[in-house]
Amino acid sequence: MTPGLPRRIKLAFLLQAALASIVITGGVLLTGVIVRDSVIQERLDAEAATFWAGRASNPAYPLPQTATLTGYLAPTGAGGRAVPDYMRGLPAGRHRISAPTVPAPGRAARQRFSDEVVLVETRGPDTFYLSFESGHIDRAIGLTGLVSLLLSLLATYLVTWLTYRTSKRLVAPVSWLAGVVSRWDPRESDVTAIKAGSLPAEAGVEVQQLAEALVGLADRVAAFVQRERDFTRDASHELRTPLTVIRVATDMLLADPNTLPATSRALARVQRAGRDMEAVIDAFLILARESDVGPQDREFDVGEVVREQVERMQPLLADKPVSIELLDEGAPSVVGSPHVLAVMVGNLLSNAAHFTNLGRIQVRMSAQEIVVRDSGIGMDPETLAKAFMPFYRADIASEDRKGMGLAITYRLGERVGWPVSLRSQPDKGTTATIRLLP
Repeated sequence: MTPGLPRRIKLAFLLQAALASIVITGGVLLTGVIVRDSVIQERLDAEAATFWAGRASNPAYPLPQTATLTGYLAPTGAGGRAVPDYMRGLPAGRHRISAPTVPAPGRAARQRFSDEVVLVETRGPDTFYLSFESGHIDRAIGLTGLVSLLLSLLATYLVTWLTYRTSKRLVAPVSWLAGVVSRWDPRESDVTAIKAGSLPAEAGVEVQQLAEALVGLADRVAAFVQRERDFTRDASHELRTPLTVIRVATDMLLADPNTLPATSRALARVQRAGRDMEAVIDAFLILARESDVGPQDREFDVGEVVREQVERMQPLLADKPVSIELLDEGAPSVVGSPHVLAVMVGNLLSNAAHFTNLGRIQVRMSAQEIVVRDSGIGMDPETLAKAFMPFYRADIASEDRKGMGLAITYRLGERVGWPVSLRSQPDKGTTATIRLLP
């Protein structure tokens, strides 16, 4: 899941601070190395030039000797210092070496080493060695670099934190607005909280424009939902009249003893299609008046509703070697809409009857659920995953199935708190469960 805007801003600032720390640290270290090498090089070159100039005018010019600089000349002249063994053989140029130190008088002889930079220059028969003990300058530059690094990092973190706090305050109204909108009911959106006078004080012009756009969108969505609800309700009522005429006419024709068998079978198909259409219309009416389903709720006997639907399903199985069995293991009385439950059970039974050509359909009622189990063709995992999608049909060749029954049943169950679930295996049948109680 993608993190929210405040979290992403926080991560961006943390990443910025980390990258800045790396760049600053690397820059301070690199600058320290460059400064150290430049200072040492300049000092060595200056001392060497002074020595060679003095020796040109005075062959007895003394070798450099300070706390950090020591000069040697080979071959060693009168009064000169012998070149240490670790310097002998160094070629001309500058060299950084680790030189052994001489222990102080009175201390135990322990092998110690110090960092030195040695300049080797040869002029004629003489080779000049100039040793610079760089430990002190390394420590000075290291301490200066450390202080600079700490101050730079402190300033970077302080600026980053202040910028993050400012950005967080700027984003806070957007987060607040998102939270308000996320709690909206699409059917009855309460837009009073995001109108101009109700916005947070720190809300900028952009947030106000966004809030105004959302208010307009909520009004349009509410109008659209109301139009769709009105259309569904009106169309369903209008369709009831011709369906009633069809049902009455087919009942009269089927009751006529002079009706031919072929005509009777056709009339039976018309009646089945009419009943399916009535079930769809009933479901549409329930969904269309979703806002006032509550007042129609009452306590009713689940067993009575299920038995009625099983009886209505018997004619659909008259031409099939399929039996239907009803098991009552303690059907409860629940508070709700019996008409909704009738539509749900009727759709599940109709679906089971359509896909079962041999065997039986079992309807089991218990205190918590209604289970419709058939021995039909079943569904593979891919089909089962799409079973509740509107207009999806596993049996594409069937022209009298529109793929709405399970989708409507699922939506009704979600609406009234009776969730529907399916289990199925190919060639082993399908089990549909309506959960009445949690």
